[in-house]
Amino acid sequence: MLVGAGRVRRRLAQVALLAGVLTGCSGVAEDDGTKTPASASASADAASDSDTAVKSGGTIGAAGSACELPVTFDIAEDWEAEAIDTGAAEDKGAAGGEGSGDSEKDELAQEIADALLYQGPVAAACEVDAKPAGNIGFLRVWTGKPGDVDARTVLEAFVAAENGASKEKYSTFKAGGLAGVEVKYLYTSELLEETKEEAAIAVTTEKGPVVIHLGGMDTDEHRAMLPAYELAKRTLRAV
Repeated sequence: MLVGAGRVRRRLAQVALLAGVLTGCSGVAEDDGTKTPASASASADAASDSDTAVKSGGTIGAAGSACELPVTFDIAEDWEAEAIDTGAAEDKGAAGGEGSGDSEKDELAQEIADALLYQGPVAAACEVDAKPAGNIGFLRVWTGKPGDVDARTVLEAFVAAENGASKEKYSTFKAGGLAGVEVKYLYTSELLEETKEEAAIAVTTEKGPVVIHLGGMDTDEHRAMLPAYELAKRTLRAV
């Protein structure tokens, strides 16, 4: 059973600020917020006002691209995509648990890896970094195993696994023949006691469900990156 991100954050607080470990990893914890938004609905307004302001920097998802996924979509100009290998983390955790001499440290390391690389029914597959474009945040793509679960159920489970989420607002959308579900919500950091806006979309494909999530260092950064998120949603296609 995978360990929740909330439990890991509590463990980290007890182990003398292992924040340096999280900074070098890909995942949810890096996006702990800093500023308190007036409301989650403001992010939708920001997206609609500036949706066309971002230029495409290419398409990812197809075979041979930076991230091979069950879907393709455009990423914003200057954003950089990189695949996430969850298999390597699993192998390392399993190896460390056999006779390493420090089982508690190994367990904590595996809990951190689990919390960063898995959320609800999906696993991290791709990270699209906004820093080269001047923002602090990521579009993260999560994928799951094929099944009969619908997009709404997948997305609800994804949000429920993010300890600190509240005021969720769900809606539906269509893009490239796909019927998807979107959620906009607030996330409150347990350690920092601060709140920020986040958003995610989910679709189901023959190859399994896909979640695309946008966080950001704080609400201002999140809103600044919404045009890139909207570009991804608008250009989404099944492979």
